[in-house]
Amino acid sequence: MGNNKIIIAGGGTGGHLFPAIAIGEEIKDRFPKTEIHFVGSKYGLESKVFPVKDLLHTLLTIRGLQRSINFRNLLKNISLPFLIIKSFIKINALYRDFKPSLIIGTGGYASAIPLLVAKMLNPTIPLILQEQNSFPGLTTRWFAEHASLICSAFEIFNDLNKKKLVITGNPIRNNICNGDNEIAIKNFNFSKDRKTIFIFGGSQGSRFLNQSLSKIIKKINFKNIQILWQTGDKEFQQYSSLSNKYIKVVPFINDMASAYSLSDLVVCRSGALTISELTACAKPSILIPFAAAAGDHQLKNAKTLSKKGASIIIEEKDFDPKILLSKINNLINDDSKLSSMSIASKKLGNEDATKIIVDLIVKGNYLV
Repeated sequence: MGNNKIIIAGGGTGGHLFPAIAIGEEIKDRFPKTEIHFVGSKYGLESKVFPVKDLLHTLLTIRGLQRSINFRNLLKNISLPFLIIKSFIKINALYRDFKPSLIIGTGGYASAIPLLVAKMLNPTIPLILQEQNSFPGLTTRWFAEHASLICSAFEIFNDLNKKKLVITGNPIRNNICNGDNEIAIKNFNFSKDRKTIFIFGGSQGSRFLNQSLSKIIKKINFKNIQILWQTGDKEFQQYSSLSNKYIKVVPFINDMASAYSLSDLVVCRSGALTISELTACAKPSILIPFAAAAGDHQLKNAKTLSKKGASIIIEEKDFDPKILLSKINNLINDDSKLSSMSIASKKLGNEDATKIIVDLIVKGNYLV
């Protein structure tokens, strides 16, 4: 392979960001001379992750449309056209300077402009889309017609071009299942003799999950357990005072491999990336799907695991903190149930999704 130049665009949330990074890492491992430039949003998680990983990147001053109505969001929406124009100019300059030979989009509001500008400047440039959910996001639906290849984690519930669509599974973070348990126990200042419950609401946290947990956390039986609770940056201060010897409250976890290695049970939302990581790492879970997810894809994701015995679902419409408390206390003390759930989870996992996607890129001659 020659000196390929690839732009990988996607972000806003971990669900779009980490597949982008995983694909980039796999390409770089195979073809070290390849130059990869990541594009994301300065308002997304990538603004923190790209610098930490020392990845060549451009951040756009663009955010998604604010749907809740208040004065602040109104101002953000009014400024959106100007931010789009500014981002167009920035991406146009990047393309003319970098001269990419391939564009990969993993979704999120930061990926649409790079994909659009690519087709405007060079209609022959290959576009590859990676869709994480069973119901495709807006970017995938917009650009499916122009894509050379669509790599989907699940069967797509939408009328996309089936000739371009390949079900590959979701790329997961490099070495996500290879965390060192002993190092993790030391880093989080935990006991090796206690079971660990890992609770998180995605990369940005979940207000619903945080509020629910705060109502029951003092009622959990801590006789032989400890809790790792990721709140998200925005709500960390509100719950940080709940930290003690057996409860570790953190805003964000960079080393998710360590967090998973510690976990005997995970309580979380059911976004596509989370589902992929849970199953790859063979983790039992209590899933609380985000009710407002597009196409109700989080509930569909969760049912995939529940039907196979890998997880327990609590839907928001049926939710009561007391139900969550009961299920946590019962499940964490049932070793046989945890073991069977772990086995079922592992059977659903696909650690090779990133490899499959890059294999397809190579097979399709999208690298020159």
